[in-house]
Amino acid sequence: MRWFIDFLTSSIGKKLVMSLTGLFLISFLVVHLIGNLQLLIPDGGRQFNIYAKFMTTNPVIKFLSFGLYGGILLHAVQGILLVMSNKKKKGSNYAVSTLDNGSWMSKNMGLLGLLILFFLCVHMGDFWFKMKFTDSIAMVTYDGVEMKDLYSRVYRAFSEIWIVIVYLVGLVALALHLIHGFGSAFTTLGLRHRKYTPIINAMGIAFSILIPLAYAVIPLWVLIKEASNY
Repeated sequence: MRWFIDFLTSSIGKKLVMSLTGLFLISFLVVHLIGNLQLLIPDGGRQFNIYAKFMTTNPVIKFLSFGLYGGILLHAVQGILLVMSNKKKKGSNYAVSTLDNGSWMSKNMGLLGLLILFFLCVHMGDFWFKMKFTDSIAMVTYDGVEMKDLYSRVYRAFSEIWIVIVYLVGLVALALHLIHGFGSAFTTLGLRHRKYTPIINAMGIAFSILIPLAYAVIPLWVLIKEASNY
């Protein structure tokens, strides 16, 4: 068991954990986006609220959520440890040797990670915490089933321009973090090939731009919609 702990705390072990948890969180981004896009359905929040209730009450989803929380925490902690280790050894931020190793993103992965962590704290505090642990969210009933009206809470939050700005800054940080992290994860796992690496890098850049952009559409859409009602 000691050898396993030594491996995880080694430089390559930290990078491996960062890569695996990073790819896991990338897959979550897609699933979470699909759910959040239901906010754009013009049904008064019915579909999104039903989805939100399912995600917070289904026992399988609740069990899997612990893996998600653990993945976020582990990714953040390992990232911080890796930044500190590399700063101590080289005087530079976390970087995995890739084709864009000298880019601003690769040299500032720690900073970008902290911005994303701050963004997550704001996001979870504003929606997840209030839905799970407070009675501040009103209730609605669909087909005789009572549930929390998270849809209205989201719309109220995104009608505040400062919250939208925080989200946009967080999404820009996420995009930059992903541009470097996507390719770096495959490199750390040894999945580099002269033929396939350019394809992976291109897919990574496309994913890193399109997914945060799709997320950004939601608060911007709500802000514009709410502003037009005044």
